[in-house]
Amino acid sequence: MVTGMTTMMRVEMKVSWLAAAVCLLCVLQSAVCREVSLPPGPLYRVAGFPLSLPCSVSGYEGPRTQDFEWFLYREDAAGRQMGVVSTRDQGFPYAPFQGRVRAGEVKVERDAGNRARLVVQRLRTEDQGRYECYTPSTDAKYLGNYSASVTVKVIPDTLQISYSRSLTGQPVPEGAELQLTCSAGVQSEQHTHVSVTFGVRGGPGDAEGAGGPGAGVREVIAVDKDLVVRPGEALSYGKRYEAGEISLEKRGVDSGRHAYVMKMRAVAPEDSGTFYCEAAQWILDPVGRWEKIAQRTLDIGNLTVLPLAKSLEVTSSPRGEVTLQTGSPLTLTCEVGGLPGGGCSALLVQWMKRGSGGSGEVEVARSGPDGVVSWGEEGRRGGGSMEQEGEGKYALRLFSARPGDSGVYVCSVSVFTGGQAGRPAVTRRSEGVTVNLKTKEVLVSAGAELARGPLLKRGSTVTLLCNVSVVTTGPTQVEVSWLRAPLQEPVTSSAGDEEEAGTLLAALSYDGLARSYGNGSEASVERMAAGCYRLRIHAVEPEDQGRYRCQAEVWGQDPHGGWYNTGAKARSSSVRVYLYARAADLLLIPLVIGVSSALFVGILIIATVTCCFMKRLARQRSPK
Repeated sequence: MVTGMTTMMRVEMKVSWLAAAVCLLCVLQSAVCREVSLPPGPLYRVAGFPLSLPCSVSGYEGPRTQDFEWFLYREDAAGRQMGVVSTRDQGFPYAPFQGRVRAGEVKVERDAGNRARLVVQRLRTEDQGRYECYTPSTDAKYLGNYSASVTVKVIPDTLQISYSRSLTGQPVPEGAELQLTCSAGVQSEQHTHVSVTFGVRGGPGDAEGAGGPGAGVREVIAVDKDLVVRPGEALSYGKRYEAGEISLEKRGVDSGRHAYVMKMRAVAPEDSGTFYCEAAQWILDPVGRWEKIAQRTLDIGNLTVLPLAKSLEVTSSPRGEVTLQTGSPLTLTCEVGGLPGGGCSALLVQWMKRGSGGSGEVEVARSGPDGVVSWGEEGRRGGGSMEQEGEGKYALRLFSARPGDSGVYVCSVSVFTGGQAGRPAVTRRSEGVTVNLKTKEVLVSAGAELARGPLLKRGSTVTLLCNVSVVTTGPTQVEVSWLRAPLQEPVTSSAGDEEEAGTLLAALSYDGLARSYGNGSEASVERMAAGCYRLRIHAVEPEDQGRYRCQAEVWGQDPHGGWYNTGAKARSSSVRVYLYARAADLLLIPLVIGVSSALFVGILIIATVTCCFMKRLARQRSPK
């Protein structure tokens, strides 16, 4: 064996020196010389897999399309030449290759008129040796390099691939986690790399059989020939890989093979199809390029992803209508079905409420994808809770229902596949639950009046009183608000009520907290006695004129000691506040007119006297 290899190396060295000498002769003679080129060797290829040897010819004369003939010098044939295949002679192949050439397993594929390649579909061990590419001369002079050769080493096929679990084909909901494991490895004396690719072919968007066996093939993720993890280019695999939704991990050696684990944190409908695992063996050729020398593919099974839009179900209970006494606890439950397993999806659960009178929808409470509970504008924090009672089951509890809690409740669920940073949510809503609250009868009336006193002038203090009467059972508190409208006559409705509400000036809450909303004027509001409330505006200005009224809202106390708005309210009729002019203001005009008149008369007298005196003096000085 060693002697044969030494002899082959000597032959190759002689051929190389001969080719170099011929080329040098061509340069010295400045003539056109034929040159045949093959890639440098030795080339290592795997038995049972293809061999492709490109050959080109340049610097030739004659027709553009050249012929090519291939010879093999087997290592065990003592350097004897064996014809493989030719582009011009069908009877060229020797007996060992005749059947393979007729079957198309061995052939020549032409890339151009001066370029062709020898293709062996399935290498055999006896195909090892030195391959020579020869181009018959079409030149006027026999000058140049008419053949080139390269050594091909055929190594055993040791590429192994397997998977641990196949897909059953049962539909899985969108957002479910997928994990596939593929083991691959080689046992070779040469330095080779193994690449592993997970992919999918077919799917809901592909017509059956369209495009042939390779139709709709999509790479998901791979460890490439450089041992670098890279996502597939199809669909959104690149973005999902960057977001951490798709990963590929190489694990320890088992029986000479590494395990490659692909994880998809949340499958999407476009992932449907037949998943496969592909392992390839690569070797670095003498030209510095990695060449694939072996490849195997295994189908892992079929995956059908059911879109959440079809599988997601949201129900609420109790169903229909609920009637409670004010102050009673209220519990509403929301159940989410059709979710992917493994907890790989983030949920946003919201309880929404529409007013019983058909008013707009508001958010009562929510549980975000991070599990944090927040409350809507009504702020029931401390007076209620929202809890997850189990997988896909959420409960809203109001410890003491109030009249304002009446309405139609709807549970809205948004699912984010792939976690909080996943794809846009699929949202489903439950049917509405109508909540009615029985409230105790509350009668309230309010009347406003201007406190007696001197006429109101600029700088005075305006005092307004609001008398409130409440008839009901149980403890109550009153919240009083003061409003101001312009002096012009109000517009009245058909029921005789004034429609114009006015601007809110000040309020005294049911718990005694005073608030001012004035336009710069100093105002104060206080409770004078049971059912009597006072508003004072200090140092009034003309812009404080208007029609004032008070509004009373009744708050009741629930059995737990909490206060709630009963919804009972009353508004007083308006009181006109008008400012009279002060005495100083009334004297200002006559004073201005008097001073102006006196000044005018004085100036007129002085001008007249001066004019007359000057005329008299002029007459006295005139010559007689």
